[in-house]
Amino acid sequence: MPSRPKPPCSRPGCEHTKPCPVHSREANRQRGSAAQRGYGQQHRDRFRRGVLDASPVCVLCRAAPATVADHWPKSRKQLVAEGLDPNEPSYGRGLCAPCHGKVTAANPAQRGGWYAG
Repeated sequence: MPSRPKPPCSRPGCEHTKPCPVHSREANRQRGSAAQRGYGQQHRDRFRRGVLDASPVCVLCRAAPATVADHWPKSRKQLVAEGLDPNEPSYGRGLCAPCHGKVTAANPAQRGGWYAG
């Protein structure tokens, strides 16, 4: 059975296929590492652990275990802009991965990838 052809690069005019060796490096360089964006050791040890300990079940569907610590009601960017500690667990809620994906996709300020617009 023949394999499916790789999709083209999302940059108009680029003849490479995904992952594009030119544009994927450029995007990663602009975005920075997870630690550079604020998701380093303190985030994992303090925020994520604190949120998931406080709400072990997804607060939206109440059916699945919480596996994602979501900044709520303000985003991490908003907390930083207001001079608040974004790693404070009281600024978060526990969500399952499907619910977190839905919430993130519905928020225009948080969309990423091809949907970032």
